[in-house]
Amino acid sequence: MDFQILIYNFTNPTLLFFILGIIAAVVKSDLEIPETTIKFISLYLLFSIGFKGGQELAHSSLGIEILVAILFGLAIASVIPLYVFFLLKRKMGPVNAGAVAAAYGSVSAVTMIAAISFLESQQIDFGWHMVAVMALMESPAMIMGVILIMKYSTDTPGAGKIGHIVRHSFTNGSVLMILGSLVIGLVADTKQAEGIKPFTTDIFKGFLSIFLLEMGMVTARRFSAFLRYGWFALLFAILLPLVNGTAVAFLSGWFVPDMGDRFIFSILAASASYIAVPAAMRLAAPKADPGLYIPMALGITFPFNITVGMPLYFLIIQSS
Repeated sequence: MDFQILIYNFTNPTLLFFILGIIAAVVKSDLEIPETTIKFISLYLLFSIGFKGGQELAHSSLGIEILVAILFGLAIASVIPLYVFFLLKRKMGPVNAGAVAAAYGSVSAVTMIAAISFLESQQIDFGWHMVAVMALMESPAMIMGVILIMKYSTDTPGAGKIGHIVRHSFTNGSVLMILGSLVIGLVADTKQAEGIKPFTTDIFKGFLSIFLLEMGMVTARRFSAFLRYGWFALLFAILLPLVNGTAVAFLSGWFVPDMGDRFIFSILAASASYIAVPAAMRLAAPKADPGLYIPMALGITFPFNITVGMPLYFLIIQSS
């Protein structure tokens, strides 16, 4: 295998800013990015990726390939929370197991954005319909997690109405922004859309770097609180994305011919939601400990995926 890809990924400026954020938190630097700025950058990243996806979809023929991709994505988002829940139910209890299962069955838009940046650096094409697939993969895992909590937990009355959770999963700010931008990009006039291309494309990686700097600081700050759960949760947050990403890297070859799309499917399967799912779990399962599932997703799985996971899944797809 060509480990130059791994070395290349570790010298990517966006990843190096993530590492700088970790260092800043560890040495207790007063480096700080205003919360309003981070919110703006988060919305910008979702807007940019959604709009570009819509523009690409507008120039693509919607056929069986896209339908298969959507069904494959929904299957991934439904199967992962099922087996994760039953692996964790005895160790963590049904409420925490359901929250973790929902987080790992759902997806991380930021991880996908990093994956797209990785593909562009390798000059590999992918289908922008994957943006729509990613947005649709948010809901099934949340719903599955809530159903499992309601079924197996005896002390969580009213764990959340399914209809409310479905509605919340689509009206969540991050999902609404990326889906809305996708639709706008799809219907927007091509010539007029060119006018905002410098904003959606040219400055994208700069904003991504600042965002990952903040993510690095958040990761380091939350990690210490997570350590009280011991080695099991730590290893699980590494091994689970490794298993999911590797399995989908192999299996996707049966359903998805394009290398770029296979890579994005792998990283989506390996990722975990630390924005949409925590928001939903606050409503659906307030007894679930956010000090467990948020640091697992953000503090361990996210950095693992953008450092080791992405080049690993890419190498598997290249060789299969």
